[in-house]
Amino acid sequence: MCGIYGIANRDAGVDKYSLIRRGDVLKHRGPDDAGLWMSPDGQVALGHRRLAVIDLSPAGHQPMVSEDGRHVVAFNGEIYNFCELKRELQQQGYHFSTDSDTEVMLVAYRAWGESCLSRFNGMFAFVIYDQGSDVSPPSLFFARDRAGEKPLYYVHTNSTFQFASELKALDHSKQINLQSLNHYLSLGYIPANMCLFEGVQKLPAAHCGRLNLQTGELKILRYWELPKNRLGSEFDGVQLTLKAGELIEDSVRLRLVADVPVGVLLSGGLDSSLVTAAAARVSSAPVETFTIALPGSSLDEAHHAQKVASYFGTRHHVLPLGKPSLDLLDGLAPFIDEPIADSSILPAWLVFGLARKHVTVALGGDGGDELFGGYSDYTTSLADARRWGWVPQHLFQAAAAAAANLPAGVRGRNRIASLRGGPFQQLIWGRPYFDSRLRRRLLKTDATAELGAGLEAPEHFLRDLFHQGSDPLDSMTRTHFGSILPDDFLVKVDRASMAHSLEVRAPFLDHRLIEFAFGQVPSDWKVQGNESRRLQRLLARQWLPPDLDINRKQGFSIPINEWLRNDGEQGLMARMEGLPDVINLDEVHRLVLGHISGRANGGRLFALIMLAIAMRNIYP
Repeated sequence: MCGIYGIANRDAGVDKYSLIRRGDVLKHRGPDDAGLWMSPDGQVALGHRRLAVIDLSPAGHQPMVSEDGRHVVAFNGEIYNFCELKRELQQQGYHFSTDSDTEVMLVAYRAWGESCLSRFNGMFAFVIYDQGSDVSPPSLFFARDRAGEKPLYYVHTNSTFQFASELKALDHSKQINLQSLNHYLSLGYIPANMCLFEGVQKLPAAHCGRLNLQTGELKILRYWELPKNRLGSEFDGVQLTLKAGELIEDSVRLRLVADVPVGVLLSGGLDSSLVTAAAARVSSAPVETFTIALPGSSLDEAHHAQKVASYFGTRHHVLPLGKPSLDLLDGLAPFIDEPIADSSILPAWLVFGLARKHVTVALGGDGGDELFGGYSDYTTSLADARRWGWVPQHLFQAAAAAAANLPAGVRGRNRIASLRGGPFQQLIWGRPYFDSRLRRRLLKTDATAELGAGLEAPEHFLRDLFHQGSDPLDSMTRTHFGSILPDDFLVKVDRASMAHSLEVRAPFLDHRLIEFAFGQVPSDWKVQGNESRRLQRLLARQWLPPDLDINRKQGFSIPINEWLRNDGEQGLMARMEGLPDVINLDEVHRLVLGHISGRANGGRLFALIMLAIAMRNIYP
């Protein structure tokens, strides 16, 4: 796990010292080593900050140059099947001088070109400089892993191309992109290739690109996508559970490989408990586990985590939060560049800090909900469809429109407003942040006029993902996999873990497991009636403590509504300092007053606080 950055400038040379400064702002991502490579003509530079995990020797230094000198790579992430690929490449006659997965990636590109991506089992964002040949011009080839675990920002103009693991390492416009802001206010994150600032883009998950360094032409393409779901399956529940268990176990086995200490982030929920169980099954030594405790809070899951830890004999570490508050944001704030509204970033940041005192790598449970039907949205929507399936669509729309006129935070407002598209589209229209009516109030008139019909673009983004499914449950899981997973949850994990120089690996996002869950597991083996995670629960009954409550859904959460009320009116308004000029501060004040009086505006206010922090970091 590392930080990468670089630039190609066709019209002028690259300033070496400005690049070194860019690398310095990524030091938290890679505190163990720094490297900078420049092309002989001085027009291309690749930079790297290293967190040493595989092959800790100086031989793992990056950027790494290929044996023939033609290719240079800057790589962030891990290739978990690098040993297998190395043996295959050696059989083809390729030689290796290190024990690193970086060299395997570089040689794989030499051997197989762009198709090497289909062979990688890993999380990655990388850029390869190819000096070209008689038949191909010099170029930059870059790619991101299938699920989007590792980020890659870039800026492309007529003459230059910049890239980096984080926005702060780019030289970019500080002008707000209004449509990106609109998406953030709706979704709580900025999706796909969009960025908060004009001229900056993100490479989407499962995409790659090539920049022709002679012409400046840039081509972006998708190299992988979810398989279509089979309407039926030749497997029964027992066979599906056996296959899921084998894949989870092998995925965990691969992700335990490291030349540094490895642990598991154990919330006590089903996903992290299954990862812990798999780690205990394949590890010859006791597993290190880590959790957060919230003494006195109904959200405290520490006792569930302890039960799992005791059952598997792990070395368990607990971080109790004595008197927590939003002041925790002060430590996290420097690492926020593009905002994220997910308040669980705070407990994640805390547990990552605890884990880093003992290990360099930790395994988490991200992806289980999307693959196996874990969100409450699924059972709620299915129940609503059974209950209200006879209701004409126009009545849903009328009720939703009436509810949307109510003040933000009024009990039941979001629930009714979410039915605008019917029971199955609640995840589209029932966002916990600012729906289109609330955005009309929050944004100034000029901004809403400029957006015009594009005001509802965030909802249409989700709707397009939804329509890719073969049935309602398949549609909902694909929507989450293509939106909130890569652009919220995985961003949260990357930012909060890298703030502590901790590498976090997600066994559920092994592409073999993803393809199995979306391609071979029928929807009724994910959710049926009021039962979610059917397949995981069958596996849990085989692997987990018999007295563990496997019907709960929690994870790392905090009482955000309570914490915000403790700040009071003046404290909350002070945290809003720096919000973009297009935000209506009178509406923000109304939200604050409504929350203090008992309305549920915690998620909305936290989203605005994170936006204000991001803006203050850009305009200090």
